[in-house]
Amino acid sequence: MNIIGPDAVVFGVDDIDVAARYMTDFGLKPAGQVRDGLLFETLDGTGVIICQANDPASPAPLSPTNKARKIIYGVADQQSLDEIAAELGKDREVRRLADGAIEALDDLDIPLVFQLTRRRELSLPAEKINAPGAPLQRPVNCVGVDDQDALPQVRSLGHFALFVPDVAKAEAFYVQRLQFRVNDRLGGGPFMRSKGTQEHHTMFLIQTPPQLKGIEHMAFHLGGPSEVMQAGNRFRDLGHTSFWGPGRHNFGSNWFWYFDGPLGCRFEYDADMDKHDDDWVPREVPLHADNAQAYLMEMLEENWAPFDGPRKPVVSSAG
Repeated sequence: MNIIGPDAVVFGVDDIDVAARYMTDFGLKPAGQVRDGLLFETLDGTGVIICQANDPASPAPLSPTNKARKIIYGVADQQSLDEIAAELGKDREVRRLADGAIEALDDLDIPLVFQLTRRRELSLPAEKINAPGAPLQRPVNCVGVDDQDALPQVRSLGHFALFVPDVAKAEAFYVQRLQFRVNDRLGGGPFMRSKGTQEHHTMFLIQTPPQLKGIEHMAFHLGGPSEVMQAGNRFRDLGHTSFWGPGRHNFGSNWFWYFDGPLGCRFEYDADMDKHDDDWVPREVPLHADNAQAYLMEMLEENWAPFDGPRKPVVSSAG
């Protein structure tokens, strides 16, 4: 079952224009109508799909407080699609869609779609650093900060966090039925990766009461930590509310910056995710801010010097 990772998450929204502005401000590009609604995509074709909240073709919200409707996974080949259909067909309805994708419920009644991935191959440079004692990554006379007005490009949908009322039941389904692997645990919540990737995680499960079932946040990869800072500053300057960050996580090691938004979940800019294979030994730590973030920066709201200048980040202790 070569499941690569999430191709998209579908949301039902009350105001298409408000949701569209949020996503285009964030850096996603409108890509038109697809099977489940309007697609807003990253450079590799993954992204977010929105439809009207009252669309009769869309399943009900996952919970009264969440706008997510279904999760769409990309798989590498037809054999994987057939294997998934055969496995899930043992004990639940599997619906074949007109375009060849399949749809079924997981063990917590969350609608899942599996399709031949729409991901496009990317060939882009990453941020490079120079450090004493190490070979130069950026050659002499090549500056690290040049055009600060250039807009960072959102490269790919990396992962999401999922509110579930029964973490153990959800974990068992994805591990035993779909061949996901647990890479680490934070407060009992598993960071899980699908079989077709070495990303530290493509999904993180969070235990919640039943009324909170749904997507907690979605993370989108950028080219490096400087792009996280640049994109986050720009997004905030457009009037969007910062929730957490900028900073760097412990598990996954990815840089992050989370923002509130109108889709009932948060969007995260991230970069530099750890990669793991099946030799990795999962770690487990209690749920605490110091275990969720290696460090966190705070953005000063006042000028840091006696002249009109941009706000500057300062490093603070975790938590």
